Amino acid sequence: MEHIPRSKLTAALNNPEKVWDVIIVGGGATGLGAALDAASRGYQTLLLEQADFAKGTSSRSTKLVHGGVRYLAQGNISLVREALNERGLLSKNAAHLVTNQSFIIPNYEWWGGLFYTIGLSLYDLLAGRLGFGRAKHISKKQVIARLPNIQQKGLYGGVVYHDGQFDDSRLAINLAQTCIEQGATVLNYFQVVNLIKDSQGNITGVVATDAETGETYPIKGKTVVNATGVFVDELLTMDKPGKKPMVRPSQGVHLVLSRSFMPGGDALMIPATDDGRVLFAVPWHDKLVVGTTDTPLDNHSLEPAALPEEIDFILRTAGRYLTKQPAKADVLSVFAGLRPLAAPEKDSSTTKEISRSHKLVVSGSGLITITGGKWTTYRKMGEDTIDRAIVVGKLNPSPCKTRDLPIHGSMAGVDSSSHLYVYGSDEAALLQFAGEDAAWKEKLHPRLPYIAAEVVWGVRYEMARTVEDILARRVRALFLDARAAIDMAPTVAALIAAELNKDAAWKKEQIDTFTLLAQAYLLEPYFPAGSPATPI
Repeated sequence: MEHIPRSKLTAALNNPEKVWDVIIVGGGATGLGAALDAASRGYQTLLLEQADFAKGTSSRSTKLVHGGVRYLAQGNISLVREALNERGLLSKNAAHLVTNQSFIIPNYEWWGGLFYTIGLSLYDLLAGRLGFGRAKHISKKQVIARLPNIQQKGLYGGVVYHDGQFDDSRLAINLAQTCIEQGATVLNYFQVVNLIKDSQGNITGVVATDAETGETYPIKGKTVVNATGVFVDELLTMDKPGKKPMVRPSQGVHLVLSRSFMPGGDALMIPATDDGRVLFAVPWHDKLVVGTTDTPLDNHSLEPAALPEEIDFILRTAGRYLTKQPAKADVLSVFAGLRPLAAPEKDSSTTKEISRSHKLVVSGSGLITITGGKWTTYRKMGEDTIDRAIVVGKLNPSPCKTRDLPIHGSMAGVDSSSHLYVYGSDEAALLQFAGEDAAWKEKLHPRLPYIAAEVVWGVRYEMARTVEDILARRVRALFLDARAAIDMAPTVAALIAAELNKDAAWKKEQIDTFTLLAQAYLLEPYFPAGSPATPI
């Protein structure tokens, strides 16, 4: 495994005359998918992310690789078929991260068993040879045996079906590593501050600032791709001031609970809640993720906050179906994510009328914008984007290579009893690495399995730069147990500081910043001794 110093990546920008084939703005699922597609075709590829990879929506998903049962109910067969095909490809190409998860839909209407068995058999049929397993009806007794805490009153039986589950930000990091292995330059903490145009108004590059050094670079490119998710309109406005917004963000909120609420291996799926949205309760990293809401928003940020009514909705809805009812005091972490839904042509107050499929637009200046879609279809979005870039930038045509391209770490048959399974083929190297220093084998917190070696590994090999990068996205502590993550921050800051040669002031700033940020993942403030005072 090659150590990736940041200076080596930024060195590629030191030649102001270099012309990149493809410059991609945005380091979430869509941008990384486009960068990998471009680099694997042999194009000179640069990706710039203003914060950390998957900092936004791409680390805040429901953790599902799925076709979308809800879209099937809406009759959107082509969208479901495409997503199921991509689910199958992803389970092969990132075998260490994508697992086959069984879901149970409990039936509280006499007709539910037949209705959902038929519908989900069509779901399996659409997946073809890439299917994850047949849907089947199970009895009330079987539902109770598999979901011991399920509400039994009025229960007729249930339907079991299969879908994919994954770790979203770990996949993003592995995609960034694969991009580099394919010859791309990918940089986090690099913000595009302006677009460069020629005398005819055509885009010929970007101006970007390294957030760490403050240095600004003019960068030439044959094509520029706007893959910034809910932030696409900011780049579009930079291109054409006053432009009508292309994206209408919708917020999804998830609560993380102890597995005691659903101790079995099955996930729970409620197909129709009060707001018409699907509710999932999914086992994930020895915790239970429950969500999601669907709240249209008029604004967006890198740290969206859950609204009290969203939290109440999830607790109330989950409580209807579980005999052990969750309360606010049981919530270990709450995270909110924004979906970049392609805005409708006419005004719409409901996100159900807004397209879930991706949308590709080329501005008059040649700026290529890709938005919408979801994690499951990131690869197809990347393929479609680079197919368009070839035309826009008059690049030498080259076919897509990503359908069968293994993603860094991919390895079948990983042992998921160890939390290190997410490293896939890197796990053995990481364990050997941990043996270099006895302190690196120490757990970072008694309630979570992560060890100190993962912090150093994240800095050396996974481009982590901050305490948040480690605790939110390289390991998932912030999303699993926010109080434990706050407790871990000083140790993590010390380990990163030693790697990056940072001083005591940097460590303090990192701990303070992370502690304040983590409060948004809690329903009650938590400031351990020595941490910054509660913000006013």
